[in-house]
Amino acid sequence: MRKLMWFSVGFAAACAGGAYLKYGIWIVLTIICVGTLILSKYRRQLICVLVGCAVGLSWFLGFEWLYLTPARSVDGQELHLDITATDYSRIGENSTICEGKTSIGGKTYTVQFYINEEVSLTPGDRVAGDYLLRYTVGGRENATYHRGNGIFLLCFSKGNSVVSPITTSIEKYFVQNLRHEILSLVDKTFPVDAQSFARALLLGDREDMPFEMEWKLKASGIYHIAAVSGMHVSILFSVLYFLCFKKRFLTAIIGFPMLFLFSAVAGFSPSIVRATIMQSLVILALITDREYDPPTALGFAVLLILANNPFAITSVSLQLSAGCMIGILLFTERIHDFLLLKTRLGPAKGRTWKAKLTRWFVASVSATLGAISLTTPLSAIYFGSVCVLGILTNLLTLWVVSAIFIGVVVACVFGAVWLPLGMAVGWLIAWPVRYILWVIDMISKVPLSSVYTSSIYIVLWLFFTGVLLTVFWKSRKKHPVVLTVCIIAGLIGSVFCSYLEPRLDNYRITAIDVGQGQCVLLQYEDQYYMVDCGGDSDKIAATEAAQLLISQGVFRLDGFILTHYDSDHVGGAENLLEIIPADKLYLPLGHDENKYKDALGQKYKDRIHWVKEDLCLDNANITIYPSEDREESNESGLCILFQPENCDILITGDRSVSGERALLEHTALPDLEILVAGHHGSSSSTSWELLNATRPEIVLISVGERNAYGHPAKDTLARLDLFGCTVYRTDLEGTIILRG
Repeated sequence: MRKLMWFSVGFAAACAGGAYLKYGIWIVLTIICVGTLILSKYRRQLICVLVGCAVGLSWFLGFEWLYLTPARSVDGQELHLDITATDYSRIGENSTICEGKTSIGGKTYTVQFYINEEVSLTPGDRVAGDYLLRYTVGGRENATYHRGNGIFLLCFSKGNSVVSPITTSIEKYFVQNLRHEILSLVDKTFPVDAQSFARALLLGDREDMPFEMEWKLKASGIYHIAAVSGMHVSILFSVLYFLCFKKRFLTAIIGFPMLFLFSAVAGFSPSIVRATIMQSLVILALITDREYDPPTALGFAVLLILANNPFAITSVSLQLSAGCMIGILLFTERIHDFLLLKTRLGPAKGRTWKAKLTRWFVASVSATLGAISLTTPLSAIYFGSVCVLGILTNLLTLWVVSAIFIGVVVACVFGAVWLPLGMAVGWLIAWPVRYILWVIDMISKVPLSSVYTSSIYIVLWLFFTGVLLTVFWKSRKKHPVVLTVCIIAGLIGSVFCSYLEPRLDNYRITAIDVGQGQCVLLQYEDQYYMVDCGGDSDKIAATEAAQLLISQGVFRLDGFILTHYDSDHVGGAENLLEIIPADKLYLPLGHDENKYKDALGQKYKDRIHWVKEDLCLDNANITIYPSEDREESNESGLCILFQPENCDILITGDRSVSGERALLEHTALPDLEILVAGHHGSSSSTSWELLNATRPEIVLISVGERNAYGHPAKDTLARLDLFGCTVYRTDLEGTIILRG
C-alpha cells in the first residue's frame, strides 16, 4: 500500500498548508476527513494521509514556535550582530552579499547579510556591525524565497561593518573551500566561452552566467541542466558504478561518501538533496537485495527534507524536482507503451538501426513528456514562461550532456594534477559545449520557442491544453493526431490574438511591474519606445520587459530612452538590449563617470543619441527634455512628454521638486491625462507646483511592494487625492496597461 509514501503526502500537505495558507490548513484537514468517510474504497490510504497531516502540522507548528520565535521577534528591528561568514561573498548590484550564521535569542540562524561596500569575505571571517533585520517567513513584510533554503533572516548593514579574518580551523569549511577551488579549476581549464556553462553544469553555479545565455537556456527548454538535479546525480552514480566494476558493496563503500560530498559541494539545495537520498536508497537496495520502490523513495526523501526544514516545501527547486519525478513515475511508462503501439511508431525489437533509433526516440520523448507534465504548470506560475520546443531541444542536446559532465569532472581532476593536461581536456570538451550553445541559440530565435503568461491569451491556451490532455488521457479511444492539431491550433490562435490585440489600440502606455524601479513601454501605432528598465534585480527587470514585448510580437524597439543612470532605472537595460535590440538609444549626458553609461556607450556607440537639447521624435509624438544640471544624478535626468492624439503623458524620472520646477520654467506643459509619478512616489517629487500646472487625471506609480524606502509617501498620495487624481500602483495592481 506504500504507507510511507501516503504518510509523506499528508506531511507535505500540512507543511504546504502551514507555509502558504496558515490557518487554512484546517480546511485541508477537514476536506481530508470528509473524504476519508466518503471514499471508503481508499480509506486506508486516506488514513495514512490524515496521520501524516496531523504529524506534519504538529511538526510545522513546533518548528515555528520553538525555533523561529526569536527570529520573528526581531523582524524590522536594528541590532548589533556578530556574523560568521559560511561562504565566499559575492558582489551584488549595490552591495556585498554573503551567507553566514549568527545567534539571536539563544538560537543560531543561517542568514544572508548585505554590506553597503565592496568587501571580499571568505568562510570563517567574522563581521560585526549594526543591521536591519527582515524575517523571511513573513512578518512586517511578505515572505521571501529564502525560507525554502533555510535562511530565515536577511540582515541589511546600517553603517560600517568591522571584518575580522578567519580564526577557526580552515578544515571546518572544507566543503566551501573545495567548491571554490573546483570552480577556479573550471575557469583555468576551460576556454572563456565555455566557462559559464561548465560551472553551471557541474555545480549549478550561475553567478557569472551572461544574461543572454541564461535567457536562451530558458527559452529553449533546457535550463534545468544549469541547476544541479537528479540528472547530475544519476550521471555521477552511473560513472561510479562503472568504475567499481558493477560491484555492489564496492559501489556502496565509495558511493555513499561521494554522493554526500557532491551534494555538499553543490550547496545542499532541496533538489540535489532529494536526488542524493533517492540514489542512496538505490545503493541500499542493491546491497540488501531488496526491491527499490521509486514512489516510496521519493516520499521518504521529501519527508527527510521537510523534517529538517518544513518551509522547504516553498522551495521552487524542491517543487520542480519532486514534480519532475512524479510526472515520470505517473506518465513516462504509459507514454512509452502508447508510442510503441503498432499503429503508431511500431515495435522496436531487434538490433537494426531503425529499431535502435526508434527505442532511443521513444525513450527520450516519453521521459521528457513525463518530466514536463507537472513542471510546465509550475514554470508558468513561477517564471511566467512555457517552452514549446523543449522536446526538440532535449532530443538534440541531452545525449551529449552526460559526456560533457564527465568531461568537466575529468578536466578538473587532471587540472589539479597538472594544469596543461586539464586545459587540454577542457579545450576538447569545449566543442560539445559550443554545440549545445549553438543549438539553444538557434532554438531560442524561433518566435514560438517559448510563450509567456504576460499574455492572457497564452494563459487561456494553457488551460485549454490541460483540459484537452485530461480528456485525451481518460478517453478509451485516443486520437493523438486530433489532440496535436487542437493544441497547435489553440496555440496559433492565442498567439495571433496576443499579437493583434495591442495593435488595435492607437496608443498604449504600460508600466511594467519590476519591483522597486521603473520600466515603461510607450506604443503609438507601430512605434515602440521603452523608457528605463531597472528594478529590484537587473535580470528580473530585463526578463519581465522582454517577456511582455515578445508576448506582443515585438522583437525590436524603435527607441530606448533612459531618464538617468540610477540602477533602478537603467540596471536591466543592457540585458534587455541583448534580447530585444533597439534602433536608437537616447541617453542623458549625466555624470562624467558611470558604469552603466560607460558600458552602454562602448557597446552601442553607433546607436546612441546624447540628448543635449529638446528633441522631438515626430514619428512617435514624443518630446524629450534634457536638464542643464550635470552634477546631481536625479536632477540631470531626461523628461519625456508623450502626446498621442488627444492624450498627454509625462514621465519625469526621479526629478525632485527643483528638477520639476526647472522643467516648468523651461517649457509650457499641457494639462495631462496621465502622469508617471516622479521617484516612485517619493515625497520629494510630484510636487504641488507640477500638479497645479498640469492637472493630471491619472497617475501611475511604479513602485516595489513594501519597499524599504516607504514609497509611495503619504504626503504624495495626499497631494494626489487633493487634486482628484486616479492612482494606479504596480505594487498593488502589478503591470498596468492604459490604452486609447
